[in-house]
Amino acid sequence: MTEPPRTDLARQLAIRTAAGASQVPTRLVEPPAALRPWISDIGVTEPTPEGPRSAAHMPDTAVRLVLRTLPDGGSDAIVVGPRTRAVYSTGKRLPLCLDLRIRPGAARPLLGMPARDVVGRMVPLAELPGPTTTTVAHALAELGDDATEDEALAALARVLPRAFTSSAPVDRSHEALLRAAVDALSAHPDRPRAATVTEVARELAVSERQLRNLFTDGVGLSPKHFARIERARQLLAEAAEREPARVPWAGLAQATGYYDQSHMAAEFRALFGVAPTAFVTGRLPAATPCTAGAAR
Repeated sequence: MTEPPRTDLARQLAIRTAAGASQVPTRLVEPPAALRPWISDIGVTEPTPEGPRSAAHMPDTAVRLVLRTLPDGGSDAIVVGPRTRAVYSTGKRLPLCLDLRIRPGAARPLLGMPARDVVGRMVPLAELPGPTTTTVAHALAELGDDATEDEALAALARVLPRAFTSSAPVDRSHEALLRAAVDALSAHPDRPRAATVTEVARELAVSERQLRNLFTDGVGLSPKHFARIERARQLLAEAAEREPARVPWAGLAQATGYYDQSHMAAEFRALFGVAPTAFVTGRLPAATPCTAGAAR
């Protein structure tokens, strides 16, 4: 498999931390070389001396694999499906938490099921029907609560490639088509405004229905829902480069593809539950404990 382009970690970190609204300290690291065909980046969340804090978990189009070492010993591996709305939760004090973003189209080989089946869910990896999910989960569970980041990444690099490659062969033409569509619908620093779904379908010579089926299987969301979330995340990445009290929302709305500032505010509130200004200044909804089975 050809290795995809490297992730712009600084940009992704700005998006993940949402202009400072998330109170979970996170940094991003490049995946080990063995994982780069399937994993775009890895978030590392470290415990703080004063204990757990609340966290703002943004809407996210990716399927993620979260490896956690537990304070009472051992570790677990959880699959977190695409999250269609922001979640505000109380934090947990964990010795180590690694959050791996799975590249578009790569979830099915690992999970043994389409990405749409895990949207909005948190599921233990061992409970999924992938051909090696139980084996991988058991191997990761052998990490003790004193495992270091390097030890955890080494374990992932050892067991995950086998899981991704042991399933039925992947249709490379569909994989390439999906990644091209995802790239076109995602904003980049040198291209703040992403293409529309109609434009992408025309450019890739497929119908919008074919594009929708490709997305729901490989990403879990429709192309339009994917584009809505990516546009909002791009908006926050742009806002992160300004002082929270001086964000030029009208200009950013136009630059990131909204009709106007009112359209941006309505779309943002639907995804985040608060206005953009409230979000970037940390005036968030009350945090609640994570619920089993729901994506955080």
